[in-house]
Amino acid sequence: MTLPEADWRVIRAIHQTALDRYCARVLQECATEIQDTNRSAHDRYLRLFRVVNERDASLAAAFNDLRRSTAVQRLASMIAAGVVTDEELIQLSRATRDSAMTVADIQRVDSKRRTADPRRD
Repeated sequence: MTLPEADWRVIRAIHQTALDRYCARVLQECATEIQDTNRSAHDRYLRLFRVVNERDASLAAAFNDLRRSTAVQRLASMIAAGVVTDEELIQLSRATRDSAMTVADIQRVDSKRRTADPRRD
């Protein structure tokens, strides 16, 4: 699929806003782990470490190496992460939007499978 110039511009604009949304959500998740005083300091540290490592992998899939040739895949990962709004998606051409949504749906299914059976990886 050839990415239209207009869609490339929209995706680059969405990228930074979506990255900020993602990071804010991860920071909130980290704060929740840190503030859970029902757990020992060591357990909170281990849980925080796990959260940061898992979210860092998701962040890389969605936001690292944004190029025109990777834009639809990065956009799909942003959609799967839930950090792109409908208002942002509607700015894209139908073909780009549909391609990204299809890939995002596949990523969500794969993510659910990995969560259900962590031995797959």
